Amino acid sequence: MRWLLLALITGLIFIYGLYIDSTTLRLLTKGLPVIALIFWLGAAPASTYRRWISLGLLFGLGGDILLDIPQEHLANQFVFGLGSFLIGHLAYIRAFTSDTRRLAPVGLLFALLCGGGMLGMLNSSPDGLGPLFLPVAVYALVISCMLWRAIARLGVRGIPRDSALLAAAGALLFVISDSLIGVNRFVQPFDEAKYAIIITYWLGQFGIAASAMRRNS
Repeated sequence: MRWLLLALITGLIFIYGLYIDSTTLRLLTKGLPVIALIFWLGAAPASTYRRWISLGLLFGLGGDILLDIPQEHLANQFVFGLGSFLIGHLAYIRAFTSDTRRLAPVGLLFALLCGGGMLGMLNSSPDGLGPLFLPVAVYALVISCMLWRAIARLGVRGIPRDSALLAAAGALLFVISDSLIGVNRFVQPFDEAKYAIIITYWLGQFGIAASAMRRNS
């Protein structure tokens, strides 16, 4: 529980840093909730699933930090952050498929609708995504696949219901968080975005990490 408490406290400090617009405070604390989740996950039984979820959290941490570095300090930081998150999603896909490879066509359709809807919405502005269209399209495809494979674990014999629900909810929250990033950046900026993005992201990462903790319940 101490790691979850650390995640909560450092998350609140980061949100305070957002509120007072302190770049230094944000950079010092943004990655700490996910670092706490990684250490918390160390208490889960060793397995292929836990190993790949931990790797996904680690690359998510990298994307976390890259996206919060001011643009003037790192050229193309958005693309680098996107790439780090993409590798993290591939790690999650590997974890989920270690449990089951069933087709789950309804889950596939839902995930494709989410990913396609996200891409279409982001490209709907007058200028579209421009040169970022291809990397964003690839990312949308990968995160859709991650959501699909999380949903595919639902109802599978041998996978605890809590673990399956936590992973599916976490993956969906991750998609929502990324969609909010895209809307705020490419479609219509809104004041509440910075809070909504990080809260849905952290809850998504918590759900995915907790699915490993509950996998052997």
